[in-house]
Amino acid sequence: MKITLKSLGALKYAEFLPDDMTIICGGNNTGKTYAAYALYGFLYLWKKVVSISIQHEKITELLNEGVISINMQSYIDNMDIILQKACKEYSAQLPKIFAASADRLKDASFMISLDSKKHKIIDDYERRVGSVNKEQLSLTKTKGSLNLNVTLLTEQHQINFPHDIISQIIGEAIKDIIFGNYFPSPFIASAERTGAAIFRKELNFARNRLLKEMSQTDQNIDPIKLLFNNYQDYALPVEKDVDFIRQLESLSKKTGFLQKKHPELLEDFANIIGGKYTVTKDDELYFIPNKKHVKLTMDESSGSVRSLLDIGFYLKHSAKPGDILIIDEPELNLHPENQRKIARLFTRLVNIGIKIFITTHSDYIIKEINTLIMLNNDDAHIKNIIKNEGYSPQELINYNKIKVYIAEKTLIKVPENKRKTSCQTLSPANIDQKMGIEARSFDITIEEMNQIQDDIVWGAD
Repeated sequence: MKITLKSLGALKYAEFLPDDMTIICGGNNTGKTYAAYALYGFLYLWKKVVSISIQHEKITELLNEGVISINMQSYIDNMDIILQKACKEYSAQLPKIFAASADRLKDASFMISLDSKKHKIIDDYERRVGSVNKEQLSLTKTKGSLNLNVTLLTEQHQINFPHDIISQIIGEAIKDIIFGNYFPSPFIASAERTGAAIFRKELNFARNRLLKEMSQTDQNIDPIKLLFNNYQDYALPVEKDVDFIRQLESLSKKTGFLQKKHPELLEDFANIIGGKYTVTKDDELYFIPNKKHVKLTMDESSGSVRSLLDIGFYLKHSAKPGDILIIDEPELNLHPENQRKIARLFTRLVNIGIKIFITTHSDYIIKEINTLIMLNNDDAHIKNIIKNEGYSPQELINYNKIKVYIAEKTLIKVPENKRKTSCQTLSPANIDQKMGIEARSFDITIEEMNQIQDDIVWGAD
């Protein structure tokens, strides 16, 4: 899967290929967050912007005969066209995704291209749809088949769904089958998460909009209508992150995949934050430090506790294989030791099937991932290092699972131009099994600092 961005914030033209672990590094105001937010927005909205039409005759046949079989070959053959239309629709929504004016992003575009030669649809699919009391539709696809079988589970006169809703349900199933292997379920931890942890109860966007409108008019207004108006106060990723943090009480009642299958990962996370989070039945959120009989509110807790709050609850209660965890600056408020630890947590998550996408300024995170790449080796002396330094085999990672990009201004070939153009882009970094990641945006700064210190110490000689 290749993503192409044009005229999006600082990024004038950029291409990147998300992998099991994707890292974007670079200086401030170079477009890293724009790339992360654009990706999240598409993964969150793709089912809404991808359009699959079902012939009206098929719905009539279903209601008359009780069963239909839809061959999906034509949809598969046209998946590139379907996706291009979806990307065009999504590109038109980018001002709303970023809560920006239409003029600012009028030339922005987001495009995804898939390798249709390697395309693999979902093998087994089963879904049942109905009301609270009774299932009404069954949608199934068996392994090796290209047919989606739709069956009525009740009499025609008992169907509660209008024709267009039935068509929509079938279309959703076809979308899942054709594109589901490409587009993982996303979770994002925005850079605003530290403040959201403190003000989570005050950040009720729907309520705040209603109060704002009421304060600006002395006329009778319809509160319900106001709540459904097309508002976008903050970028979509920020709003979804805040919404997640506001729902921690109900979320904390769920038992997640990691709790069941990999509790040791949650223990490692607790070691990073130095304690655990707890939510009371009254929706009061506390942090309990290790070996201390005290409960701290979020504003009493450290910045690192707040910055990892949403990530901690996601990992414990929501994360599952196939997801993608997107984090804008995971190093926020973290001591270098904990930046190393969270890098090791990321590789463990990748190795159990959870994709990671981060933007970062942290040389410590990059260097630790370098170490985990270089330690993925059977040499005898490497095995001794792994043992002596306390690394586990589950933390080691194959360099082929990682893509790293540097947000920078450089000469690149833009498709519509004959010559190379100097513009802000995402340059792929070299990654080697023996040497790790060549993250020159950090290396240049470190080399400059080392040179200055050498001059201070030795310059008089």
